[in-house]
This record gives sequence, C-alpha cells and structure tokens, in this order.
Amino acid sequence: MTSRVFLLSPARCDGRRATLLLNPAADFPLAGRLREPGGAPIGEVFSFLSGLYFRGKLAYASGFAHPPAGTPPALIVTTDRGLARPELRVTPDDLRGFAGVDLAAADARYTGPLRRDLEQLATESAADTRFVLLGSIATGKYADLMLEVLGDRLVFPAEFVGRGDMSRGGLMLRCVEEGRELEYRAVAGAIRRGPRPPRLPTR
Repeated sequence: MTSRVFLLSPARCDGRRATLLLNPAADFPLAGRLREPGGAPIGEVFSFLSGLYFRGKLAYASGFAHPPAGTPPALIVTTDRGLARPELRVTPDDLRGFAGVDLAAADARYTGPLRRDLEQLATESAADTRFVLLGSIATGKYADLMLEVLGDRLVFPAEFVGRGDMSRGGLMLRCVEEGRELEYRAVAGAIRRGPRPPRLPTR
C-alpha cells in the first residue's frame, strides 16, 4: 500500500468562535483547558473553531492515513509554525499569534516555517509517499507552496471540487462511517474550481 500522509488546512483563529473561546470569562471545558499552563491540543481547538469541517478532516485522516515509519498520519498547517501534530498543545497567546498572520498576504512568517517542514517531509519520506491535502485548492494559500515543494506527490480528494467547507466535512465523516476512501487526484494540472455538486442526502 502506498504511504499516505494527510495535510490539514487550518481553522480560522479570528472569528466569532475564536472570540468565544478566548473570552477570559468562558467557563466551558475547552476554554478552561486552553487557559491552563499546558494549553489544549491544537486538533481539539481547531475542531471547536471550525466545527464540522475540521472534525471531518481529523476523523478522515485518522481513518485512512498510512504514514511512513516515524511520520505522523496527519499534520496541521499553521500560520506561523509550519506543520503541527494534532496533539501539539497551544495557549490563548498562540491562537492570537495565529490570528495575527494573514495567509492571503503569504509573508515570510507563514511561508518560511511551512516550506521548512514540507522540505523535511519530502526529504525524509519515500519517493512513493503521497501527501493528501484536506483543504481548498481553489486558492493558492496552501496548495501553491505545497505543490512547489512536493510536486506530483501532492494530491487532493477529487470530490472536494465545488463543495463548501461544511459539505466537505460532512462528506469525510460519512466516508469514515462507511469505510470508503475518496479518490485522489494530483494537484498539479488539476481543475481547481468546478460546479457545485448535488447536496449530500439528508440523514
């Protein structure tokens, strides 16, 4: 079986849910753990910030990854630290730092650490390892730099084209429940935008 590592696009850290999570008066469990000295796992924090979409990405990566020895099954893109393991613990200050970097501007705070980690992945992984981007390829925020470093080894789920974030999240969760892995296509040369597919059947 070809080795697969999943690369997860980040959650937005400056939206309404981030404001709720970072409120010093917030008394729900995750907010409390985030304020502790050790912080809370970034995977759990991003799942709260992004909801269904990020939960789907984590569940899908856990269900279908086949990483090379010594490589984690999933790595999360951050705005200023490159790639992070889902269990990395973050604090409120970390989230504020993430929110302070504009991915659309793609400055060195974002591209430098991400390029470093991608190059390490490419060097340490076997030539037939595929890196699956669970995120949008419609813009170049993630895909362009990944493509530059990983080349034809970078793939994405074909069924993502035309879908919004919530639809992608729901699709991935259903695939995990059904034990059905999506078809992947190379990002290089792919059509990045397409018509919106039919809505997922209501359950």
